Amino acid sequence: MNRYPLWKYILIAAAMLFGLIYTLPNFFGESPAVQVSPLRGMTKVDQGLMKQVEEVLKQNNLAFQGIAFDSSGVKVRFADADTQIKAKDILQSNLGENFVVALNLLSSSPKWLSSMGALPMYLGLDLRGGVHFLLQVDMKGAITKALDRYNGDIRTSLREKRIAYAGISRQDQAVEIKFRDAESRQKAMDELQKTSPDLLLKEVDAGAEFKLVATLKLGAQKRIQEFALQQNITTLRNRINELGVAEPIIQQQGIDRVVVQLPGVQDTAKAKDILGRTATLEIRMVDEEHDVTAAVQSGQIPFGSELYTERKGLPLLVKKGVVLTGDYISDAQPGFEGQSGEPAVHINLDGRGARIFKQLTRDNVGKRMAILLIEKGKGEVITAPVIREEIGGGRVQISGRMTTMEASDVSLLLRAGALAAPMEIIEERTVGPSMGAENIAKGFNSNIYGFVAIAAFMMFYYRFFGVVSTTALAVNVLLLVAILSLLQATLTLPGMAGIALTVGMAIDSNVLINERIREEIRNGLSPQAAIHSGYERAFATILDSNITTLIAGVALFWLGSGPVRGFAVVLCLGILTSMFSAVVVSRGMVNLTYGRKARLEKVSI
Repeated sequence: MNRYPLWKYILIAAAMLFGLIYTLPNFFGESPAVQVSPLRGMTKVDQGLMKQVEEVLKQNNLAFQGIAFDSSGVKVRFADADTQIKAKDILQSNLGENFVVALNLLSSSPKWLSSMGALPMYLGLDLRGGVHFLLQVDMKGAITKALDRYNGDIRTSLREKRIAYAGISRQDQAVEIKFRDAESRQKAMDELQKTSPDLLLKEVDAGAEFKLVATLKLGAQKRIQEFALQQNITTLRNRINELGVAEPIIQQQGIDRVVVQLPGVQDTAKAKDILGRTATLEIRMVDEEHDVTAAVQSGQIPFGSELYTERKGLPLLVKKGVVLTGDYISDAQPGFEGQSGEPAVHINLDGRGARIFKQLTRDNVGKRMAILLIEKGKGEVITAPVIREEIGGGRVQISGRMTTMEASDVSLLLRAGALAAPMEIIEERTVGPSMGAENIAKGFNSNIYGFVAIAAFMMFYYRFFGVVSTTALAVNVLLLVAILSLLQATLTLPGMAGIALTVGMAIDSNVLINERIREEIRNGLSPQAAIHSGYERAFATILDSNITTLIAGVALFWLGSGPVRGFAVVLCLGILTSMFSAVVVSRGMVNLTYGRKARLEKVSI
């Protein structure tokens, strides 16, 4: 009656072993570390760089607990945060500006656990420490950027329809188009009303000039601003995720603000660098009408052009007009140039970008085209090739004395996309690791005290069955932490509250079972029959109560955000693990103890 088949005992043993293995990494903690990475592929990460870092530390008598390297950089572990900070300053001064030296935290788990994929849970900002930023999106800048795009689109559209115009320029929050006669202006207005419905067109006469002033309609402005905010959030998330910051929190606050939280990042300057390093691509035509040498010597740059430096070190005049931007990029991957074998970046353009690029190359055969990478407000000419023939298909390849690492870095930046509008940090806050450690201690202690109190009550009130219930509760917590670790979930203070709530709720199932068994014994059933009936009849009630709580947890996850969703995840997983531990594990223990006794006269309950 009260016996499990062998496979159920094996299942329980496997679940407990799984819980033990995947919970263990959380007890080893993290070590302060320093990560050394080459700046934009100036050098590659190898044994040579690791030895160089090791020699600098030994020369300055800085003890370290371990050193290793991977594709992202050299990582050195230290015993305490003071040594970590000293090492960062010394390494930065000795290695120079070609390397980025950042503070880091590395898991102290043994290698055999890591090899099995057993990693500790990520800790949220309130537990691990880290940096918090509040960023303000420049909505006026979003409108300006949109008008700059319309500037180029209008120029292309009028050229395609062969409508003559005297000039196009952006004036503050409007695009001004000049014509020599009213007939051309009317043709342009008719064409733009069809191709650009978001523009409000107004005719202005100024002496002999016929002007058409285009501004964005209010509905279009609102739509662009909303898009800019969402695009910036997506861009920041892509950029930070690809750089490997664990579980960042990036979310909208109000109509024009974004909250960014980076747990575990101790270096505020490095965090700002992560947020700011969002690049975009610009394709412009080279100014071949003016002498670049004369412009450099005189210091006078021709109107409508800008001076840049090629990678070969030669000056280059580039026209200000942007004919194609990174907004049209659908994908960017590192690779190699077909003929020379040099590292390159292979870019795929979307449909509209492919059409613009095809038209550009068709109309400018024999001329030079500059491909610029704009990063942190500064432009760099990656390459400036001569257009030999029309290029269709939307596939573009850029190369120009890049290293393999740099090609990978450039493609990552382009995939992450460009900020749709400028952003400014208006609030900056750092949560120190010591405060995080204090929060962990308080949260851990609250769970321990709650567990001990529940265990003492259960063992006093239900005797042996109280011991079984307490063991099942321990298995429940073990499985919950193991699953959260396996999923690499982020644990926050609300998450710890969810664990505490799960402990309190999980014991309810065992109370129902124990009370049902006592009731059946009082009704005259034999102990074996009472145990069987108690588990069978309590199950329906346990299932109903847990399903209703699970529905509430799913609703919290669906409608909530940030810490609320973290609480909901822990709650839902806790309900599932408590069902297994309270019903399957506890009955397995009872069956092992009482199931094989044919003449059982009493039970300790």
